[in-house]
Amino acid sequence: MLNKILLSLLISIFLISCSKKKEVVYISESKADPYKIYQEGLDAFQNGDYFFAEKKFSEAELNFKVVELAAKSAIMSSYSLYGINFYTQALTNLDRFLKKYPADVNIIYAHYLIAIIYYEQIEDEAKDLLPLIKANKQIEFFLREYPDSDYSLDLRFKKNLIQNQLAAKELYIAKYYITTQKWVAAINRLKVIVEKYDKTIFIEEALHRLVEIHYYLGLEKEAKKYAKILGYNYNSGEWFEQSYKILNKNYEIAKKDKTKDEKNFFKKILKKIK
Repeated sequence: MLNKILLSLLISIFLISCSKKKEVVYISESKADPYKIYQEGLDAFQNGDYFFAEKKFSEAELNFKVVELAAKSAIMSSYSLYGINFYTQALTNLDRFLKKYPADVNIIYAHYLIAIIYYEQIEDEAKDLLPLIKANKQIEFFLREYPDSDYSLDLRFKKNLIQNQLAAKELYIAKYYITTQKWVAAINRLKVIVEKYDKTIFIEEALHRLVEIHYYLGLEKEAKKYAKILGYNYNSGEWFEQSYKILNKNYEIAKKDKTKDEKNFFKKILKKIK
């Protein structure tokens, strides 16, 4: 009796197991060759197809087991995005790069590229100030952290241009306040140029406008103070003459004889030509 029960039980187990669906076993395929993918990205990059290059570099990064090569793929992906003016995506990618590969040899270039992206989004003085501020901040950070790098000279030049642009922005706003007769607001903007952007090309006009406004408001002592600064540093400039005329009503600005200047110029040239 016991044998029959055991036999029935074994048959039942066999039938149940047979009734189950066969399980599908997936055999993993070999991983894609990251070197080949990277080369495809590099070929596309060199041909100017940055969109396709970015896809390939991103794919290569995911497949590389060597950290240095994955990091290199990531920075190339970022540069490709920059190449097609996908600035937001490039900045996001670079931020990820800095967090994921903080010790990589290309970390300096990543910071440089961030500065360049912000710099290239700068528009004229009448437009948004935010890209100017971000570019200036990033460049200052770079020059502080990597003063002797190969990219420092370029960023120092760009910083000077940004300083001029920031000064131009302040002057643009100050002139608007002058036209609306908001004198205190105008003075404050002009003082920013005098205090922060005194090495820019807009310092002379800013000082002149301060002379002009203070004199108009009857604050002759203040007007003379700014006129002295202007005269001491730029006494041969056009804006100094304008300020001098405000404080000396009988003064007439001498008109330059362009014809005479041109004749003298040509005489100098002829002396050099033998």
